[in-house]
Amino acid sequence: MFIEKYFEDFSVDDARTTLGRTITESDIVLHAGQTGDFYPHHMDAEWCKSQPFGQRIAHGTLTFAIAVGMTAGDINTRAMTYGYEKLRFPKPVFIGDTLHVAIRISEKKDHPRKAAYGLVTEQLDVLNQQGDCVLATQHVLLVEKRGAQP
Repeated sequence: MFIEKYFEDFSVDDARTTLGRTITESDIVLHAGQTGDFYPHHMDAEWCKSQPFGQRIAHGTLTFAIAVGMTAGDINTRAMTYGYEKLRFPKPVFIGDTLHVAIRISEKKDHPRKAAYGLVTEQLDVLNQQGDCVLATQHVLLVEKRGAQP
């Protein structure tokens, strides 16, 4: 669905949570093929048994890509992604983990050079089924101001 949500329509501390998504072995294999990242941490179950986590872990980039996709919903014709900041992976993601994303507006500010736009920062925390944070990042949106001429 298309919506029009201007800079003025965002409020700090507004929050939402996505539905869950379970990480599968197929996700990991497909991601390895797409990226060329065949490190044993993701692909070699026997080798991983001798490592600290004891099992294969999902690529951080896979976790990030899935999380971003999970946050996509309505298409806001007045905003676009400006970038991501402070990407962290505090805990591993394993095959069979079910993830959801908690999103909270953490900041709003004027764009330093484009008066017709503001920057809205969403804090994204990706949580597993135990509620542990497995990824944290800040999604910065470039959002048109109401009545402004871009």
